[in-house]
Amino acid sequence: MRIAFFDTKEYDIPAFTRLGEEAGIEFKFFETRLGEDTAELARGYDGVCLFVNDVLSAPVAEKLYAAGVRVAALRCAGYNNVDLAACFGKLHVVRVPAYSPYAVAEHTMALLLTSVRRIHKAYNRTREFNFSLSGLTGFDLHGKTVGIVGTGKIGRVFADICRGFGMHVLGFDPYPAEGAGIEYVSEDELLARSDILSLHCPLTEENFHFLNADTLAKCKTGVVILNTSRGALIDAEALVESIKARKVGAACLDVYEEESDLFFRDFSGHIVEDDTLARLISMPNVIVTSHQAFLTGEALENIAETTVKNLTAFAAGAPLENELCYQCGRVEECRKSRRERCF
Repeated sequence: MRIAFFDTKEYDIPAFTRLGEEAGIEFKFFETRLGEDTAELARGYDGVCLFVNDVLSAPVAEKLYAAGVRVAALRCAGYNNVDLAACFGKLHVVRVPAYSPYAVAEHTMALLLTSVRRIHKAYNRTREFNFSLSGLTGFDLHGKTVGIVGTGKIGRVFADICRGFGMHVLGFDPYPAEGAGIEYVSEDELLARSDILSLHCPLTEENFHFLNADTLAKCKTGVVILNTSRGALIDAEALVESIKARKVGAACLDVYEEESDLFFRDFSGHIVEDDTLARLISMPNVIVTSHQAFLTGEALENIAETTVKNLTAFAAGAPLENELCYQCGRVEECRKSRRERCF
């Protein structure tokens, strides 16, 4: 197989090259992102491999299909950037549902500890030999209540970490995980009781701007917001206003609603024109990292391994365990449940 690999970063290449060679898959690495203007680069390839900021919209799906592409392999878990209905009957879409829940959950806790213990501020001070403790007072996590939105694998690992700190864990999820030791409550109760609120759910039409002006108003005063999932789960402008109003005590963001033109690139020598992001970064109680929660050696290896397995199964005509379909969860009898392809 020949696969056009879009939005390539240097850390992608080693594992995909090695595992691809072992499986007889040739990856052509493109730095550019997949979109309407770049889809033609995939002409002559069997498939494409895409990441979170690539766009597989209806026009892109049509162009890829016309170019002979028949499979789209997401090297991530989320798929809000893919028009599954437009792909149905043309492109088989596969993903990596779990690569390392520990990577994301541990990064979430790292952000939380950095924020509440003012580690980032202390680091900057001591580099200038300023050893004053003024303004560095934090608070104990022990005894605090954390509300977790989305209790899939990542959410449950984060819950385990929080319990290790002696925190009480609340959960909100339409599909509760039995035996997870999580107290499931309604959305309103979660917002009202949580000292810390952490988002670990995929982005859907239903939860777009889950945290907005109205829901933020229902939160505890001083709540700490954590988001290592998808940026559009939070209305960024509403978050700014809630921080200014002292409603939100702190925010730790590894994702951002308008990140696609910014994250994974170096703008240190440029003026960033996104005023909302600039305001967030300038706030002393906000920490922003650039969608790096997934970035561990173990996760990169798992991502490449699962993606290559998905492509190998496609080439062999085998069932696609990780295939996505716009009908998933909406029909009584799913072809995939019978170990058949979605179309």
